[in-house]
Amino acid sequence: MHIPHFRFYKKSDLLGITKIRRFETKLGERVQVLPDDHSAGIFQNIDARYIVFGVPEDIGVQANEGTGGASTAWVAFLQAFLNTQSNDFLTGDDIAVIGHFDFSDMQGLIEANAQNPDEQLLAFRHAVNAIDEEVEKLVKAIAAAGKIPVVIGGGHNNAYPIIKGAAKGLQQDGQIEIAQINAINLDAHTDYRPAEGRHSGNGFRYAEDDGFLQKYCVVGLHENYLQQNVWVDIVNNPFFDCITYEDIFLHEKRSFLQAVAHAISFTDDNYTGIELDLDSVEGVLSSAATPSGVMPLHARQYVNLAAGNARCAYLHICEGATRLHNGKTDDATGKLISYLVSDFVKMHGADKTEQPAKVMEASA
Repeated sequence: MHIPHFRFYKKSDLLGITKIRRFETKLGERVQVLPDDHSAGIFQNIDARYIVFGVPEDIGVQANEGTGGASTAWVAFLQAFLNTQSNDFLTGDDIAVIGHFDFSDMQGLIEANAQNPDEQLLAFRHAVNAIDEEVEKLVKAIAAAGKIPVVIGGGHNNAYPIIKGAAKGLQQDGQIEIAQINAINLDAHTDYRPAEGRHSGNGFRYAEDDGFLQKYCVVGLHENYLQQNVWVDIVNNPFFDCITYEDIFLHEKRSFLQAVAHAISFTDDNYTGIELDLDSVEGVLSSAATPSGVMPLHARQYVNLAAGNARCAYLHICEGATRLHNGKTDDATGKLISYLVSDFVKMHGADKTEQPAKVMEASA
């Protein structure tokens, strides 16, 4: 399987950033990598159920006129995740960390040749189309093999190729008749802005327009950053729903867990992508960082509840950064993403006969 901008990892790559200690075992020692033969059916040849890879790029964010930096989260996540303890709670045996995309050549080409900001913006939006094609191809191959993609971004532009790839892969695997899935999203924004050229703010618009997104529910949407035209579109679409941050935490119409449970129930008729935009989490470094958002605990509860109760097609965590182009830094972002991925794998892989569903309890 040839994907031009994807770098496949060897076991030595992972062990090189795993701090080996006597009397301990880290995830980096237990997680799998792909065999050297990168054939079309490569994912059928490994036992791991969860396939983790990175899309560390800023092109989609900059195509949305945002501050770059989302490309920095992947390495920080990898360092934290691989150095997590392997134990009875999470052994790591069911996880493969296969590599990451590297679109730095495209980024550099645009920055070196664009004559002005408008030309640069158009070039970034054109480049997102190329990113879409490669991400979709990889996700489709993973989903078609009956595996769960775990994707660490990068901008939220990648929701579109992930939805498209997962839908096509699940259809190819015979799990669904039509290449169409649902999505829930913990996000301060809808990312459903008009189809004006691809960027991080309209991935779900393109996914719906192209017929790959059936139902969509956003949890924690900030009223201050909801465009009126987008709000009207959502209100008039029976397949879309949202629960605002203000309705949860100010007006207290629902608790946070009830809001998440509603999103899961709303989309429970099909496979559902689990989306988490880190700009919804208060204090987390991102291009649209917020001083008023959900807490890291809420983000973990969201992932935990979704993993245990939704028909998960994939997990996508995006928009986080450890260093923004404006100079701001925060090394903790990678560790938070590591917690979220661990939470997802633990709960999704748990024996559901021993884990009573929490959706109805949370909805009560």
